[in-house]
Amino acid sequence: MMTSTLQLIFQLANEKTLTLSVGEPKENLTDAQVASAMQTIVEQNIFMRDGATIVAKKAARLISRTVKEFNIM
Repeated sequence: MMTSTLQLIFQLANEKTLTLSVGEPKENLTDAQVASAMQTIVEQNIFMRDGATIVAKKAARLISRTVKEFNIM
């Protein structure tokens, strides 16, 4: 089984980063779609970590992996 995770990485006001992970994102996402979604998150200012708000987009990546489950019973 193939699984994928979209990681959205943001810069916080305290110089740390915040990573939001989205499991099984829509297929065929474009750079523009991801950038737009991230910009909305920055502008809405709804996420914080350790009291620091998101101030900028830093990176985004799609991670794909294959998972094989074994029937051991």
